[in-house]
Amino acid sequence: MKQIITTIILLVAGTTFAQIKVEGVVKDSIGAPLELANVIAINQETKALDSYGITNDQGRYKLNLKSNVSYKLQVSYIGMKSHEELISTKTDDLSKDFTMFPDNALDAVELTYEMPVSVKGDTLVYNADSFKDGSEKKLEDVLKKLPGVEINDDGQIEVEGKEVSKVMVEGKDFFDGDTKLATKNIPADALDKVQVLKNYDEVGQLRNVRSNEDNIAINIKLKEGKKNFWFGEVTAGAGPDERYLVHPKLFYYSPKYSVNIITDFNNIGEVPFTAMDYFNFTGGFRGINRNSGTNFNVSSSDMGFLTMQNNRAKSIDTKFGAANFSVSPTKKWDLSGFGIYSGTKTDMQQNSSRVYALSEDGTVISPDETTESATNQKRDLGLLKLSSSYKPNANNHFDYDIFGRLSKQNEFKDFYSSVLSNIDEAQEQNPFSIQQNANYYYTLNEKNIFALEAQHLWQDEDPFYNAALERFGSGDEPFKLADVLGLDNTQSGYDVAQEKRIKTNRLDAKLDYWYVLNQKSNINFTFGTLFSRQKFNSEIYQILDNGSNYELNSTAGDVVNNITYNFSDVYLGAHYRVKTGKFTLTPGFTVHSYSTKNRQFGMETNDDFFRILPDFDMRIQFKKSESLNFNYRMQTSFTDVNQLAEGFVFNNYNSLFQGNKDLETSLSHNLNLNYFSFNMFNYTNVFATINYNKRIDQIRSRSVFLPNTTNRVSTPFNSNFADESLMVRGRFERNFGKIKTSIGGNFTYSKFNQFVNNEQNVNESFTQSYRTRISTNFRKAPNFDFGYNLTVNNYDQGAGSNKFYTHRPYINMDAYILKSFSFNADYSFYNYRSGGKTLNNYSFLDASLSYQKKDSKWEYKVGVTNVLDTGSLNQDSSNSLYTSTSEYFIQPRYAVFSLKYDL
Repeated sequence: MKQIITTIILLVAGTTFAQIKVEGVVKDSIGAPLELANVIAINQETKALDSYGITNDQGRYKLNLKSNVSYKLQVSYIGMKSHEELISTKTDDLSKDFTMFPDNALDAVELTYEMPVSVKGDTLVYNADSFKDGSEKKLEDVLKKLPGVEINDDGQIEVEGKEVSKVMVEGKDFFDGDTKLATKNIPADALDKVQVLKNYDEVGQLRNVRSNEDNIAINIKLKEGKKNFWFGEVTAGAGPDERYLVHPKLFYYSPKYSVNIITDFNNIGEVPFTAMDYFNFTGGFRGINRNSGTNFNVSSSDMGFLTMQNNRAKSIDTKFGAANFSVSPTKKWDLSGFGIYSGTKTDMQQNSSRVYALSEDGTVISPDETTESATNQKRDLGLLKLSSSYKPNANNHFDYDIFGRLSKQNEFKDFYSSVLSNIDEAQEQNPFSIQQNANYYYTLNEKNIFALEAQHLWQDEDPFYNAALERFGSGDEPFKLADVLGLDNTQSGYDVAQEKRIKTNRLDAKLDYWYVLNQKSNINFTFGTLFSRQKFNSEIYQILDNGSNYELNSTAGDVVNNITYNFSDVYLGAHYRVKTGKFTLTPGFTVHSYSTKNRQFGMETNDDFFRILPDFDMRIQFKKSESLNFNYRMQTSFTDVNQLAEGFVFNNYNSLFQGNKDLETSLSHNLNLNYFSFNMFNYTNVFATINYNKRIDQIRSRSVFLPNTTNRVSTPFNSNFADESLMVRGRFERNFGKIKTSIGGNFTYSKFNQFVNNEQNVNESFTQSYRTRISTNFRKAPNFDFGYNLTVNNYDQGAGSNKFYTHRPYINMDAYILKSFSFNADYSFYNYRSGGKTLNNYSFLDASLSYQKKDSKWEYKVGVTNVLDTGSLNQDSSNSLYTSTSEYFIQPRYAVFSLKYDL
């Protein structure tokens, strides 16, 4: 690998030193510099575009060109007549200035090439063909090559370090609420332009009165041959050990309607839609009251199904289907929607070691534990959405959305604990939720704008849990929770079950009014409400040897819950937004009237109070492509019903949870600072983010470990000690001709307090992540993407600490050979170590070779996954009680031969 990297560096150096610079200034007819003017250089011999540049705020541009070559320089600027000039380079740098004149004639120079990157207001436009070399298959392959655009580890698109909220194709939503489906499925050969829409707002009436700096969308423009025609591909493949792959996709776009159909059936470990994707899929819904200062989240009530690591497992069988449509019955009315189904059968095997925290005096709170588990999991997940948008005129806009989630999930785990011996765990649940959203926007005149927004959530969850543990029969019984729950100890083992049912009805609504003072300032008044009603029922019981259910009678607490919890927030907010010079300031506050009420075991607990929450936002626009944003927000956080139920609830075989009806709110101070610079003069992109959070009266858990076991009982409480967290993240990216380089890092520090066995422990964690990357984008030579990542996790828990290092060098290669063959290989090496000792070395190599003649619809491909037949990977984690390191087993090497037909 060292030889390969050395060769690439020499190639990069040779390419750089063989170039000369042409730079200068672009001005208008009165001598004022023109920012964001486009300059391109066309090689007169090859007729290829060799370099391009965009002027900075001083009108300066810079081109890197080959020596001893004749070029045609073309300069363009919106509203100006395009200009061209012939130059010949020697071995010395050149200086060349241009003067642009208003475009008042029809004989403007016709641009031979489109700019690879152009800026139009808040829109960044990439010409896709300028970044392709022929090896690209999907949208993500193109996006990775665009300056300032990244695909993160979760497959989501990031611009300026912010996740893109929406992907559209020809202005129509592509599975609203997720970008991964677009990056993994839209064919690269269909792309014409990629438009990055900054400060994106779907409601045009509100674009100039509210802040949208964190909202970024992407619109894909298709090639002409892909419009008004069906296009797509059908892929089928097979391999040894009954491996198979079937992957048809179909797309249609016209001005009136669009259809997208994606399917994927395979057992080769490719997961098109993970459980994490399902839970993170928003459907385009954003909390109406997210900026009100109130944090009330309805949490999931399941037991926590095991999730795949790095989207890998010992065995994965996937069935996936998704359809998305949009239609415009009239010019004023748009309908759209989608349906997604994902069915997976997954086998997972994992060995873990848990080191429990020590108390401040060094006392062992629990014996350390090693575990082995084999998990069989089946999930059927479904998403449905229907949207309507009606805009009768420029002053009225009405939206309605309905979004449904439904699933059927079950999991069986064969588990061994060094403390508790053999355990069989089973979980199942069939939850569903329906969200509805209705919005109406009305512009009375240029001074008065109104917005009414309402959102309703109906959610029903029914998790079931069962754990069957061995009974030792003599000596010190390690399953001490049996005594806490009052289990019948005359049985052959302890077979306990838990049923839960949680129903949630939540309504969010708010009315906004903007009074526009002038073009640079406005006042916003908000009246909003949040009402929630939750019902929580649960029961723990024992299943006896004869199959009957045994009703428990615990002396330590109730094993049955029946609680109703009502929460309401009524608030009034005021904000003033003003632009002055480079500054945009938005100070404001909200006044809240809160009310909570929970009723359980014949008792009612109430809490009513008022609170004023200030917030402040400041944006400094240094240049059109450089900004600094500061935000401060005070926030009140409330728990939902799960932490209030005072009857015992199983967290898992090892832990009981007992809620606290007297929990109070917590208060947090949130500060955020963002910097971004996009400089096309020297092809540099920089972003940096700092987040600081301090939480007062934070809800924490008090855990009591039972003697000589890992069993524990936890209860939430409001901590008198403040918790703090700090996150710093940044990336520096610069292009050198066809070479794209970047260096970045993430640093996260958190400090929180816990109580274990009635003793306070201060826990601190510090995670560092460093990333370096160099990638090439040559049209004819093979391209490489290589880098080095380092992750350092430092956990300090009371009297004990642990530090883990993961070193990951990687290199990816793609080559387009003889205009017919494509070779791709991805290699990563992992060194996992702690305390100066290597715990494990492992590596992954995937490779494929495909053949497709030019203009042929058929592609033949051989792909090999896990070429090195790596058996497992390692990960570590930490919580308030223990640090865990685990070995996770994955699928062996396999090869698949596939055919693809382009429609």
